[in-house]
Amino acid sequence: MAENYSIVWNFMVVLIISRLLSTVGQSKPPAHSLPVKLADMLRTDPDSISAASADFGNIVRETPAAVLHPSCPEDITALVRFAYNGGNPSVPFTIAARGRGHSVRGQAMARGGVVVDMTSLAWHHGSGGGGGAAINVSWSRPVGYYADVGGGQLWRDVLEETLRHGLTPVSWTDYLYLTVGGTLSNAGISGQTFRYGPQISNVYEMDVITGTGELITCSPDENHELFYSVLGGLGQFGIITRARIALDRAPKRVKWVRMLYSDFSAFTRDQEHLISKNGRDQDSALDYVEGLLLVHQGPPDSWRSSFFLRSDHPRIVSLLNQHKIVYCLEVAKYYDDLTQNTVNKDLENLFQGLSHIPEFVFQKDVAYVDFLDRVREGELKLTARGLWDVPHPWLNLFVPKSRISDFNDGVFKNIVLKRNMTTGTVLIYPMNRNKWDDRMSAVVPDEDVFYTVGFLHSSGLDDWQRFDLQNKELLSFCEDAGIEVKHYLPNFGNEQEWTRHFGPKWRTFCNMKTRFDPKMMFSPGQRIFNRNQSI
Repeated sequence: MAENYSIVWNFMVVLIISRLLSTVGQSKPPAHSLPVKLADMLRTDPDSISAASADFGNIVRETPAAVLHPSCPEDITALVRFAYNGGNPSVPFTIAARGRGHSVRGQAMARGGVVVDMTSLAWHHGSGGGGGAAINVSWSRPVGYYADVGGGQLWRDVLEETLRHGLTPVSWTDYLYLTVGGTLSNAGISGQTFRYGPQISNVYEMDVITGTGELITCSPDENHELFYSVLGGLGQFGIITRARIALDRAPKRVKWVRMLYSDFSAFTRDQEHLISKNGRDQDSALDYVEGLLLVHQGPPDSWRSSFFLRSDHPRIVSLLNQHKIVYCLEVAKYYDDLTQNTVNKDLENLFQGLSHIPEFVFQKDVAYVDFLDRVREGELKLTARGLWDVPHPWLNLFVPKSRISDFNDGVFKNIVLKRNMTTGTVLIYPMNRNKWDDRMSAVVPDEDVFYTVGFLHSSGLDDWQRFDLQNKELLSFCEDAGIEVKHYLPNFGNEQEWTRHFGPKWRTFCNMKTRFDPKMMFSPGQRIFNRNQSI
């Protein structure tokens, strides 16, 4: 009976793979079969296919042929080897690693291919299945404390586990319900980046499955070309199954402060002053610096966090009505039992000489976990109202410091106010380029300081195109004004745009693709390479 069961399942898998191969012009079943162990892990049911056909953006839909729910990294390796060595070696099916699907333009999709559900690794480990690297905290003399973390683990779970040891990662994203492999494939940025660098700058080592089906351990000293290519590499060179993350002593609480500005020059000058104190061990430095754009058509608070007291709303709205646009500086300073008596004095010294509107300073004292997980509350509220799973026509840019004033005049004061569309957060905050490693694939402007500008809009199911038009208008403005922005979470449609995006890194990017994913199987949803393209 068991033998018949295996034969039936193996036959079904062959049919699935035949279907995959037929999408790229090869309908003949493969000469050898996929390992029987993977039979239970490949899903083609409508629910699995539907879930893998959409993402957080809710704009693009691409239907895969199957979804793999692996129990361990070796399952992914087996799939990749089968694709690489299968029935049509010259044209295998495509494979996309998917975490929480938080991309906004189909980047984690694989039309007609296989989507690998990376969160399945974390689930199997949690249920005793033994899959994935889980979250293991250790110490070594060269680097100190670190955590070995599975690529499918959520950053929220990493936080919870490391705090059990009195430790924490130092670089975060604003939203914690993302996978480790997902953010490391992009960069991983938030208000801590000015001081600690992006998340990709806080990785000591990784295990990566390449496009030839090899599971390789890489670091700055071992297989370094793979290491630097994968970090910020948009999933093009391999699938991250383990990452070794830097840890530091965890604080207990956070002084969380917002200050309002009506003058953009004063706002950016103060931001740049604050991020100039950025030593990792510099006790007098802030731990977090971000900024927000407040416009008179919208409420003082956004979905991302309810910071301001209700009693403060009327006077903030009055300020917005007066100036139309107000700039909000947001900072945080961590503290624990050892520094609780000095943190207020440290903030007083840091804030000395700032040019915010004096009567518009707001402060909270919150637990460290609550600060890092601040976006979760907004997510739950929107979910309860049916407003979370809606289109998100987001646009994230890196803008050179030398042109941020021009960007303010042409985009914030002109396009944003003119279009009167404010259903979402607009972020603006600076970073230090010396905290980024140029050997990695991630691309940033070639200036010592640059700004992150994020238009995090949400829309109705039928009107996301209005926001897309605004995005295109502001990009056209930058083009015409000669503002050389770089895209974060990029989405381009042709090789010319990608070549321009990567600039001097493009040749290396192509060479590493040829080396580590020679049949161009990985992350087709990024639309960087295609099967007919010579690299």
